[in-house]
Amino acid sequence: MGLSIGVDIGGTKILAGAVTEDGEIVKTARRDTPHSDATAVLDLVAEVVTELARTVDTPIDGVGLGVAGPVDASRSHVYFAPNLRWSQVPARALLEAATGLPVVVENDGNVAAWGEYRFGAGRGSGDLVLVTVGTGIGGGIVLGGRLFRGAHGAAGEIGHANAVPNGIPCGCGRNGCIEQYASGNALVREARALAAERRPEAAILLSLGDGTPEGVQGVHVTEAARAGDPVAVEAFEIVGTWLGRGLADLAAILDPDVFVIGGGVSVAGELLLASARRTLNSKLVGLATRPAPVIKVAELLNEAGLVGAADLARDR
Repeated sequence: MGLSIGVDIGGTKILAGAVTEDGEIVKTARRDTPHSDATAVLDLVAEVVTELARTVDTPIDGVGLGVAGPVDASRSHVYFAPNLRWSQVPARALLEAATGLPVVVENDGNVAAWGEYRFGAGRGSGDLVLVTVGTGIGGGIVLGGRLFRGAHGAAGEIGHANAVPNGIPCGCGRNGCIEQYASGNALVREARALAAERRPEAAILLSLGDGTPEGVQGVHVTEAARAGDPVAVEAFEIVGTWLGRGLADLAAILDPDVFVIGGGVSVAGELLLASARRTLNSKLVGLATRPAPVIKVAELLNEAGLVGAADLARDR
């Protein structure tokens, strides 16, 4: 069997790689995502795919494309991708015409979940939920060894489960979505609010920015918490608690054996996961009489999407 190419289209970058059937990346390419229409983005993807195919010695079996938006049940049509400003884009047909290769299109959270399930932190599990904690919250679900996509291909929008009725407005148009409380944006919001109230305790945190609460960024919160800043530590405690509540709800519905936590905030490790694990274990339905899911940090990190997309291209 030859190589397959996985492509992960993000709001700022396109990351592509030629991947073996064992999940090994043998060649990568990266481009900035054009801030224009879908045709321009897919033309650039086709250029990257052609470049990779030309620079490896092994035939390319197919292309897997991960996009930040729901994809139809046939894995061909992107319903919408808000960060890319796409709406009703026939991505598979356009990319197949441009490359001459068979293409599978999938949601970016789904391809990352599949990558972690096959080759990362979820190896050996039967039922896995990936929760990506970044600017927002995304993820994907693998049940019984198969990617769970729902009847219309739009399952796995974990960040938009309702956490607080009539809560903080979300970019999806609803209020109180869990990503407004357990994401990287929520972490920064909590840290800034706590620092404004307790400046003396937030000395380390404030010193990493411009000295004001408004200057605090996500990387500052992680660095300050590692240095023992009590305000930064508390911000992680708050966000981790919300994350644990969300995981407990998912466990009540899906009963996975493992939750894999990815995304940019996951690099904080136990700063985030300690309170998430504690809350999951306290909120899990029937904990006294059933096993609790294991929480693991993602292993493939930024490469999970392209590895998963490439592997799904083989399973088309």
